Amino acid sequence: MNTTSDSHSQSFLFLFRNAGEESHAGLSEADRARLAARWNTWVASLLSSGHLREGHPLALGGRVVSEPRGARVTDGPYAEAKEVVGGFLVVSAPHLDAAVEIARGCPGLDHGLTVEVRELLARSPMLDDVQAVSRVRDEDATRP
Repeated sequence: MNTTSDSHSQSFLFLFRNAGEESHAGLSEADRARLAARWNTWVASLLSSGHLREGHPLALGGRVVSEPRGARVTDGPYAEAKEVVGGFLVVSAPHLDAAVEIARGCPGLDHGLTVEVRELLARSPMLDDVQAVSRVRDEDATRP
């Protein structure tokens, strides 16, 4: 799901939160079909406008790794958790406010979903030597 983007655009991550099973529990089959159609239309418009670079839904469960050296591994996050992340998109926009305008079109907002909009950076703001993976990968590809 990649498109080319304008060289003056920045990349933003949309994280879709509050996406657990209960967020759609009250919808009839017809309502689910209408919501799916609205999602498909929105995503198609992002693709055709050149804003959408990538996106994926996420499984509701997985593992959470924590503590030094990953000593603790637990099941989760749980689908019933309020903050469950249901998926993500990477979009191109000229600035944060433009990315927020794009996010306002998300059909899930009407059903309690929230969209967290974050700029993707080339380097970590905390550890300057930590570079984005795509940048390192691109540099490796240009080496003889």
